[in-house]
Amino acid sequence: MINRIIRYTGIYVILMLLQIFVLNNIQFSGYVNPYIYILFILLLPVETAGWIVLIVSFFAGLILDLFTNTPGMHAGASAGAGFIRPYILRAISPRDGYKPDSEPSMIIYGFRWFLVYSLAIVTVHHLLLFYLEVFSLAGFLRTFLRVILSTVFSVTFIILAEYFRGVVRK
Repeated sequence: MINRIIRYTGIYVILMLLQIFVLNNIQFSGYVNPYIYILFILLLPVETAGWIVLIVSFFAGLILDLFTNTPGMHAGASAGAGFIRPYILRAISPRDGYKPDSEPSMIIYGFRWFLVYSLAIVTVHHLLLFYLEVFSLAGFLRTFLRVILSTVFSVTFIILAEYFRGVVRK
């Protein structure tokens, strides 16, 4: 149990540092903002209680809010992603169910499963984040384009990070 907490704390710190110091400085004409810190929410063990996922997700977003001066937007979007996570896991569960004590990773459940899983949660996160940012439906299509492009880039970075984790494990 302690090893797991230390491992997830390490993953969290690495992802947050990468997000704050590298990825927050990447913007392509205001439309693409990749967010890899969501991988932390994606990798929490399957059997983690929903309320714990919700609290951890909220605080992960809140810490990013503190560093990026976005008052509550990441906290709200991350909490929304954490809230929807159990429903998505239930909707795409394998035929035999999830393995005990497993984390939802590409290594265990395969590329296709992980792609659907990460696309669903990242899309929800980005919809909440970008529409909270503009807090208006006036530029609906422009904001929706930002959601789509940022989701594609974020999921690409998440898949690459997950692939890298798999290579390092072997």
